Amino acid sequence: MGSHRRLAPSGFARGAGAAAGFVSLAAAVLGAVPAAAAPHDDTRAEVDRLYEEAEKATEAYNKAEERTDALRRQVGTAQDAVARQQERINTMRDALGSLAGAQYRAGGLDPSLALLLSADPEDYLDKASVLDRISTHQAGELRELQQAMRDLARDRAEAARKLGELEKAREAVAAHKKTVEKKLAKARRLLNTLPDDRREAYGRASRSDRSELPGTPAASAASARAAAAFAAARSALGRPYIWGANGPGGFDCSGLTQWSYAQAGVALPRTSQEQRYAGRQIPLSEARPGDLVAYRDDASHIGMYAGNGQVIHAPYPGAPVRYDPVGMMPVSSVTRV
Repeated sequence: MGSHRRLAPSGFARGAGAAAGFVSLAAAVLGAVPAAAAPHDDTRAEVDRLYEEAEKATEAYNKAEERTDALRRQVGTAQDAVARQQERINTMRDALGSLAGAQYRAGGLDPSLALLLSADPEDYLDKASVLDRISTHQAGELRELQQAMRDLARDRAEAARKLGELEKAREAVAAHKKTVEKKLAKARRLLNTLPDDRREAYGRASRSDRSELPGTPAASAASARAAAAFAAARSALGRPYIWGANGPGGFDCSGLTQWSYAQAGVALPRTSQEQRYAGRQIPLSEARPGDLVAYRDDASHIGMYAGNGQVIHAPYPGAPVRYDPVGMMPVSSVTRV
């Protein structure tokens, strides 16, 4: 993926039916060496496969991380609700304690004896009616307190459930992170088994300068926000691929598109799978700068259409944000945000 001319497909690309790895440019470049180098083709194909699997795991990591962030906010909300309910219950208990004390002090004597001892029977009757009202109010307060305590128990259970989900989400993030790291480490080890000249050729493919949009000037974007997002993506050209990152110093594929649209004031979901549904899907033939181009059936890679048959994207570890042909691998959808 990365030259403007047709390159001989690698063994991996032939087996997958078109350039199916997101490092297929490097595979193609290496595939252009003499047939004597064929024993290393399997190594190159395995590196391609590991990078592709690492990217899929990266998107799974991004999704788990996004869920963890959402759960963390939900836990905070649930804990705030518990605190508010507890404060309300404490206030109600204080009020009920005061009412109970007042009732005891005012009505401690037997009512008939209090009436006989009263210098003013009418005054006693007035006090008695007040006590009746206090009792009625107190009963209502008690019922309200009971409901508040039930609400508190519910909120506490919800907070505990969210905390449990949060812990599971954290474990999922850690597992996906470990998966990505293992695949990338294995890819690096395999690359180190290649002869120096082939390893350097792979590196040149990764570092090749494609910071200029080839061909004629790009068509205009479909909207002001798409134009702003496209301008942001262009400003990121040359920045490194960092898995799990969404800028500004480095990006993975969906991190670049999310960051670019954020600069245009548009909040995109975190993963490439979600981003493909973040707008209206259109045919590739109608794509304009700023449109999102998702790749592979599972939309595990995504870039931004740049015009002239090119996309801007964050390719894979070791390769900077750059232009590549839109057909570098199978396109699954084009989305206009």
